[in-house]
Amino acid sequence: MNDMINNFETTLKENGYKLTVQRRVILNLLIEHEEKHLSTEEIYELVKKKYPQIGLATVYRTLMLFDKLGLIYKLDFDDGFSRYELNKREADHRHHHLICTQCGNVEEVREDLLDSIEEDILFKNGFLVKDHRVKFYGLCKHCRESTDE
Repeated sequence: MNDMINNFETTLKENGYKLTVQRRVILNLLIEHEEKHLSTEEIYELVKKKYPQIGLATVYRTLMLFDKLGLIYKLDFDDGFSRYELNKREADHRHHHLICTQCGNVEEVREDLLDSIEEDILFKNGFLVKDHRVKFYGLCKHCRESTDE
């Protein structure tokens, strides 16, 4: 966790920003909930519990700044909300998402399922894929089990 905070702080400084108390609180929350894909409003509600004086506008501006600097990813799961996840910078590509159309649950698929397709694209088209985003829509295990009953 300290490495991630140090990386955030370095990136902010390199771009003329400081890791303010508000930004640190939001960052800590994103780290705490890194397996979830929280919306701006969810982040605000959780941050407000720890830092009651923070405003929704501050959360919006902070998330926009983090996204602009590539510290987080802004995600769209077609549910009307922007959601966020940390940019861990450890992988060449982002991971894939499984989105349940019944309950809205989002799961991550860590394996890069498109390696062979990317190699084929490079071979056939001379195009080097640097990143991609894949979303799979369907029913999660829990919803499938509850509809089978």
